[in-house]
Amino acid sequence: MIILLRMKLKIIKDSNPIMRKRSLPVDMPLSKEDKDTLDMMLEHLKLSQDEEYAKRHNIQPGVGMAAIQIGLLKRMFVIYYQNDKEIVQYQLVNPQILETSVKKCALEAGEGCLSVPKPHEGLVHRYYKIKLKAYDALQNKDIIISATGYDAVVLQHEYDHLDGKFYYDRINKEAPNQRIPGEEII
Repeated sequence: MIILLRMKLKIIKDSNPIMRKRSLPVDMPLSKEDKDTLDMMLEHLKLSQDEEYAKRHNIQPGVGMAAIQIGLLKRMFVIYYQNDKEIVQYQLVNPQILETSVKKCALEAGEGCLSVPKPHEGLVHRYYKIKLKAYDALQNKDIIISATGYDAVVLQHEYDHLDGKFYYDRINKEAPNQRIPGEEII
């Protein structure tokens, strides 16, 4: 299993038409194949954040990855990063956004994506707070996540992939750096 987890995943680029397709619900209970896929995706993210490993294997660092990014039209994604307080990690299957705030936010430096080789300048306006329901394969149970700020942005970014959307679809083409009144810049 270790050899399998250490293999480099082929990340599909935004130019591939499959990336614009809507992913399909995952059959539950989760199959061994789907769990193994989620484990490989999570391992890839962890290794991508190891500077030496990423440089040696020429992989871009990332904090999230949807199954569609490796060619699987399945409604599942993984998240992995460390914030000030803790390691944030999920293997989310069939997520649903239950609630969103009126307040919006955007990352000051903009967003990036493992599937998008070319940078797209501009603010990506997202909900500041979301509540999301999903099966978490790491915890082996259904969970509800209440996320704000950066955490909410990461979840929404990956969730968009499930519906064939990219972060740059949310950038105002005429005024890419225009802020929304009351928006929090992170």
